[in-house]
Amino acid sequence: MRDHQDLLSASALTAFRLNGQFLALAERLAAPAELTATRWQVLGAVLDEPLPVAGIARAMGITRQSVQRTADLLVADGLAEYRDNPAHRRAKLVAPTAAGLAAVRAINPGHREAADRLATVLDPARWEQALHALRDLSAALDTLDGQH
Repeated sequence: MRDHQDLLSASALTAFRLNGQFLALAERLAAPAELTATRWQVLGAVLDEPLPVAGIARAMGITRQSVQRTADLLVADGLAEYRDNPAHRRAKLVAPTAAGLAAVRAINPGHREAADRLATVLDPARWEQALHALRDLSAALDTLDGQH
């Protein structure tokens, strides 16, 4: 069995590489819809329900400032809108517009094709195990927040 410090380093390096690979794939998939990976990510976070910028940032694991900049650009381009938030007067909710929903839908065929191609290389059962392991690792890292 590997040393714990080695496991942490190897896990982080693998996650960094995966992040880069996912971002590159997302950029390719989002391009035909004239979106960037970041814009797709923010729109994707509010497809099911409008969220405040801070909620999107928490869900995506990115900074509030980055989400705010992206949300402002999406609103300026007519892909998202700010709505009143009944729970907080100053923290507006971000919601997709019809144009934003159409842009995300335009990504779906390429997204499905990429997923199907990946499933020919990585057994779907193994892929699901990997997803569970990644979620477990993320949850474990969350428990370290605030610990020294």
